Amino acid sequence: MRAESRPTFVFVHGGSSNARAWGPLQNELALLGHRSHAVDLPGHGDRAGGPAAYFRQPQDVAALAAAPSPVRGVTLQDNVRHVAGVVRRLAELGPVVLVGNSLGGLTISAVANAVPDLLDRVVYLSALCLADPAMLTGPWDVVDDNLLDAAAARIAVPGVRDPGVTRLNWRAAHADAGLFAELKAAIMADADDHLFRVLLDSLDPDENHSVLEPAAVVRADGWGRVPHTYVRLSEDRAITPAVQDFMIRKADEVTPGNPFEVRTVAASHVGYFSRPEVFARLLADLV
Repeated sequence: MRAESRPTFVFVHGGSSNARAWGPLQNELALLGHRSHAVDLPGHGDRAGGPAAYFRQPQDVAALAAAPSPVRGVTLQDNVRHVAGVVRRLAELGPVVLVGNSLGGLTISAVANAVPDLLDRVVYLSALCLADPAMLTGPWDVVDDNLLDAAAARIAVPGVRDPGVTRLNWRAAHADAGLFAELKAAIMADADDHLFRVLLDSLDPDENHSVLEPAAVVRADGWGRVPHTYVRLSEDRAITPAVQDFMIRKADEVTPGNPFEVRTVAASHVGYFSRPEVFARLLADLV
């Protein structure tokens, strides 16, 4: 029997991130009387054992490239098992709202496909939502003028040996004012420099893009049974509004009887970190 009528929000982070990114939003939700739980996906966060060379100063780039990755071999199904396990335990206590940002959208979609009956709503905060298997491999029919791809290329660590792993040296931005400004413009332009430095130091270097698997594509018989909300971030220069709108449109074609509820916030890609009170009020309003 469910003991609570108020939902628990379960947060799934994006690429190169971890549960710490949700701390400011969780604090604001607590002030509004809401419970939440932020997951560390496998290979991420404080217990992941990331490359020690990433944290040393001065950095040894050769050692950073050679260090094994904690996300090596992690699959989308590993993410799903982990998050679904958390959801299953929390669903015994009351409704569950699953929230994801950026690359975390793949995981929340796959979880909704797998355990739709355990979820009361799925919320995408400018997160990837794939509605067609062709979106995994083919070009998208949308103009994507994002700023993140070029900035990420500047901090990509060459020579990483683990297959499928991308290693980004976010901390290199502390020593390069131009790079710092480029990354900030791409993902968190609506914050001051100090707060962006805090975010940079919270990020993990590694991400495994092999999680782009067919199981991430939303299905009408799973995900399509769950109410879903897309929060458009109109100032996002990592996943641009045009790309967000394209994903919303494609998903609505899969479940025309259960389309996205769409909200728009004038915020950056990680605006939930820089302006958590705005997102806390939005999430509270959804439920």
